[in-house]
Amino acid sequence: MRARLEQTGRKVIRSFMPEQHRELFRELPFLLVGSLDGERRPWASILVGRPGFVASPDPRTLVVSAFPGFGDALGQNLLPGAPLGLLGIQLETRRRNRMNGTVVELGEGRFVVRVEQSFGNCPRYIQAREPVFVAEPSRVTEPRPVRKEGPRLSGASVELIDRADTFFIATASPAARGDEPVEGVDVSHRGGKPGFVRVTEEAGRTVLTAPDFNGNLLFNTFGNLVLNPRAGLLFVDFDTGGLLSLTGETEIVWEGPEVESFTGAERLLRFRVTEGTWIEDGVPLRWSTARPAPQLGATGSWKELGP
Repeated sequence: MRARLEQTGRKVIRSFMPEQHRELFRELPFLLVGSLDGERRPWASILVGRPGFVASPDPRTLVVSAFPGFGDALGQNLLPGAPLGLLGIQLETRRRNRMNGTVVELGEGRFVVRVEQSFGNCPRYIQAREPVFVAEPSRVTEPRPVRKEGPRLSGASVELIDRADTFFIATASPAARGDEPVEGVDVSHRGGKPGFVRVTEEAGRTVLTAPDFNGNLLFNTFGNLVLNPRAGLLFVDFDTGGLLSLTGETEIVWEGPEVESFTGAERLLRFRVTEGTWIEDGVPLRWSTARPAPQLGATGSWKELGP
């Protein structure tokens, strides 16, 4: 297994963005970002813009012409030298590519990231949906209702999680900083059937448990969590544009009856909430369920997506 993992990693993780990845990022109307706050806690965020707001002038550079929305933790975390994890995901085609890098320039209305690691992901477990703008992207910086969440989530947040089929997770290596590729931040997608995340409560804290299915054998997310159990989760209300962003601590359940209770799961991710933020109408996008376009190598059926 170790030999297979090492061989897989050498093949797909690059220190630059291939043209196919650069093209995908240029087409996106939104971008997922993983960052660290002043306490080095991960947060997952979403940036929006008309296609072309993400540009790649060369294979080692990504220019993002957007800034965090009102109330988003990324507004405080986006600093020169900061490590970031970026996920370009096209839900309607189920394409996704990940890039980890460092903020090398922060200017008026944009920031520049130096590419450190770039790699693709398989399209499995992605619910295909088509994004549509309902307002101009610049609206995200305008004041809007923001609700702080504590360790015990509100009923509205629990309701969103109960029906979610998608969330995004930000993780970081223990010594994440901006000058070493293997010590960076990552953000990834997790998906399943609606209700695949179970919500419980332990000692006054909300606990989220999600299955981890078989994937591409890279274990970027879980590799970080083994060394640094902190994580940030982002749930998007695809009907209203609301955003639920959480930070907390994780535990990996490797085996046992609980793992077996999630059909198809190889292990479980357990997340204990520390705090979070609900941002009403946080993005000017709405998504409708769409039939995924055919993609080379697209595999996976809903039978693989757990309960």
